[in-house]
Amino acid sequence: MNTLEKVLEAVVDASFRKKLRQKKLLIGTIQTLPSPEVAEILLETGFDWIFIDAEHGPYSLQGVQRILQTVEGRCPCVVRVPLKDEIWIKRVLDTGPAGILVPHVSSVEDAQEIIQMCMYPPEGRRSCGISRAQSYGMKFQEYVKNANKEMVVVLQIEHIDGVRNIESIVKVPGIAAVFVGPYDLSGSIGKLGDVTDPEVKESIKKVKTVCERAGLAAGIFGLDAEAVKPYIEMGYTLIAVGADTLFLGKEAKQTLRLLR
Repeated sequence: MNTLEKVLEAVVDASFRKKLRQKKLLIGTIQTLPSPEVAEILLETGFDWIFIDAEHGPYSLQGVQRILQTVEGRCPCVVRVPLKDEIWIKRVLDTGPAGILVPHVSSVEDAQEIIQMCMYPPEGRRSCGISRAQSYGMKFQEYVKNANKEMVVVLQIEHIDGVRNIESIVKVPGIAAVFVGPYDLSGSIGKLGDVTDPEVKESIKKVKTVCERAGLAAGIFGLDAEAVKPYIEMGYTLIAVGADTLFLGKEAKQTLRLLR
């Protein structure tokens, strides 16, 4: 990576953090396929951010890093780790994403533990090592000095217990945003897939209201544009719409239907 690319990367990531704090509407999509070519295609669409899904996508750590290297300086990426696991979290952070998203946060204890894993001492217990995040050691001191205040840590609420505890969760220092997983949330209520059910909708609304009071950006996923429009109207600003595989399948089926 040359000097210009490094400058562009820093500007893109800083802009993402700033827009997140300002609650600007940020529309992104999920990349489930560990393919640099797919990342390049998504870049060309003009999305504001890319959600790299290492929870449900077949990603290795190297696969995550290859995507980050592909989109360098052009679009911020947030990586969803597979679980609340210290090894996964620290190794993904070391690849240098703009942010990290941790799933299945249901309690204030979950939130506190995750922040501890993401922050260097004294705020946390993240360990130091030579990695891509600090230009393979060449910017080690600069990175370590600024990482705690610059890293975007997003906590995913996707169980009714997380909704019930959201008031205490958002009070944990270090959280940049809260992200709702509506499908798992609906399942935890016993209504899997019915994201328009009144109880599910009320839970989604509650998370947004609490985040707004706490001054945090709130994010959510929807299958398509029609699904996310109500969330945007509600005040959600960190939007993930669709996914690489969904776009591919839908367009292919539509083309074939028109021809037959």
